[in-house]
Amino acid sequence: MTTTTAWIVLVIAGILEFIWASGLKYSEGFTKLVPSIFTLVTMGISFYLLSLSMRVLPVGVSYTVWTGIGAVGAVVMGTLIFKEPLSLMKLFFLGMIIAGILGLKFVE
Repeated sequence: MTTTTAWIVLVIAGILEFIWASGLKYSEGFTKLVPSIFTLVTMGISFYLLSLSMRVLPVGVSYTVWTGIGAVGAVVMGTLIFKEPLSLMKLFFLGMIIAGILGLKFVE
């Protein structure tokens, strides 16, 4: 796997990370079957893709980018889907997370 491919796999893993995190909300504590299965499947794929990216990328960079994408995605999903409030301070700190992710990509 090339470095570019590893980064693509890592971004997909990060996207799946916030998708399964949102699935947790719909599963209602794993009490609803279909959302629970969806959550577990996307979780497994996300972890697998993360592990593949770690074959090439450093663990610190991979894990930080994965959780960063997940965190930003969860806030966006929460705002758009679950109607959670979004403040200027939230946007500021999301920008800091995004800057950190990009910084890790460019210094890697």
